[in-house]
Amino acid sequence: MSILANIGSSTIGSLGSFGAFWRFSGRAIALLPGTAMRRRDWALVMPQFFEVGVRTVPVMMITGVFVGLVLAAQAAAQLKSAGLEERMGVLVNLALIKELGPVLAGVMLAGRVGGALTAELGTMNVTEQIDALRAMGTDPIRYLVVPRFLACVLLAPILTLYCDILGAWGGWFVAVVMESIPGEPYGYYTAEAVEKWDLFVGLAKAVVFGGSIGLICCFKGFTCRAGAAGVGRACTSSFVTSFIVILITDFYLLRMMQDIYNAVWGFQPLL
Repeated sequence: MSILANIGSSTIGSLGSFGAFWRFSGRAIALLPGTAMRRRDWALVMPQFFEVGVRTVPVMMITGVFVGLVLAAQAAAQLKSAGLEERMGVLVNLALIKELGPVLAGVMLAGRVGGALTAELGTMNVTEQIDALRAMGTDPIRYLVVPRFLACVLLAPILTLYCDILGAWGGWFVAVVMESIPGEPYGYYTAEAVEKWDLFVGLAKAVVFGGSIGLICCFKGFTCRAGAAGVGRACTSSFVTSFIVILITDFYLLRMMQDIYNAVWGFQPLL
């Protein structure tokens, strides 16, 4: 009976947290347009641009460059054996733009920014600063959550594009400089295969991932348990949850985008 009671208690608690998250998210999304259109609210958003954007650039730079290097190095031997080395840029850049770029940028954003957001808001929650805002008649979601959520939504695609560009440069370096593949056909086949739709898919994923990270991490901070241990667990939980959500969302977005593309333009071979 005690085992069944524990299972039931955990299930009810998980369902309650799930519902509380969607109420929290709905409130933040409902307040988003008003914050974006009021000039005085941008004073709250601009510091988050620095935290989310500027401080994440070095991580994105290193990630993008070395992912491009690794992708090209792995593809070089296989494509050379098949006589398709001139089309290496197609595989490398499509993988970066549509899949690896958004996912890796989202994971890096969750690790660097998500933990900071959760720790900051969790500390405010533990020290009752959020309750103080409510006592003063200020909506803490509008004042604390919406600026961070807006910064994640707006900057995630920019950071992803930055990661894609550096990854493409890394792939070009391996292909042209290290593997002596002619640069002109490499660029020609890449430009021929990579479409605007591919760029749209990658950036659309980045917007969804950025918004998910912002909401999850802010919610974890708002609902963390008391004490330093509670804040630490909330930081870990926010990263793990964000990572899982990114992977699950990526799969369903990929299937949806593929169905839309095939319905409008039909199937197109990769090589």
